[in-house]
Amino acid sequence: MAKREKIGIVGSGFIGRSWAMLFASVGYEVCLYDIKQEQVPDAINEIKKQLHELESSNLLRGNISVAEQIKCIRGVTNLKDCVVGSKHVQECVFEDVDLKKEVFKKLDELVGPNTVLSSSTSCIIPSLISPDLVHKENFIVSHPINPPYHVPLVEIVPAPWTRKDVVARTRALMAEIGQSPVVFTREHPGFGVNRLQYAILNECNHLVRSGVVTAEDVDTIMKDGLGMRYAWMGPLETALLNANGMKDYLERYADTIKNISETLEGKASWDYKDCGDLVSQLDEMVPLDKLQNRREWRDKRLAALGKLKRDAKEWNDAAK
Repeated sequence: MAKREKIGIVGSGFIGRSWAMLFASVGYEVCLYDIKQEQVPDAINEIKKQLHELESSNLLRGNISVAEQIKCIRGVTNLKDCVVGSKHVQECVFEDVDLKKEVFKKLDELVGPNTVLSSSTSCIIPSLISPDLVHKENFIVSHPINPPYHVPLVEIVPAPWTRKDVVARTRALMAEIGQSPVVFTREHPGFGVNRLQYAILNECNHLVRSGVVTAEDVDTIMKDGLGMRYAWMGPLETALLNANGMKDYLERYADTIKNISETLEGKASWDYKDCGDLVSQLDEMVPLDKLQNRREWRDKRLAALGKLKRDAKEWNDAAK
């Protein structure tokens, strides 16, 4: 059943639609707004289509029926209707600091002192977006991972002035909708996911451009090697399980880590003129006219993996 509590979503693109589905999955009243008003009906129709497909595949999230979830989501034609009375507003506009500052200035003028103002930014530190807001103590970053409906991690990053209760409320809300919140003690450039992702991508770039392995082989190393383990545990637990705890791992492999690390080249060039061979190999792996089909394939695989992990958690909890 609906919670009679309101969530405002600003931006009806892929991320905004995913947030709407997640909040509706537990019964929140979700209002979806976009400055391009003509996009909102299409977004609502796409949400309905996705929810029905997820239900038919037994991959629907949440504890209420698809019909009830659909009833929870409505499009609105002005920003005021979207955010006034909302307990939480999630911004999902383009990754541009000036645009986000402009959006939050408008939100700030409409909301009261109890509304959390949350950005979906993937890299912009919160102090760059919120310094001039009247309600800046209510501002926080809730960075989802693409595609958010199927990848549950959310990075929660406070600004220096964000109140502690806002952090706690945001964490609790993300857990309530079935996501996996990670709370940062302070803002940090790139947060966590992108810092790790970019470190990996830099080494991928070097391996391919040096001719040591192909782009396809680099991806195989991840998906059929490291990724098999990382789907269930992080790199730190992976390491300690490969020995008798972390102390034993370091005693065995610290010198190896140091020696190999000294050969890593670090930051790579991502200018197109320097990445021609990398781009051509990837275009051959996934031709541009097949990208959407591949995305849909990815989402189905991630949804199935997510269900498997949720089921495994239930089994583990029941066995305790």
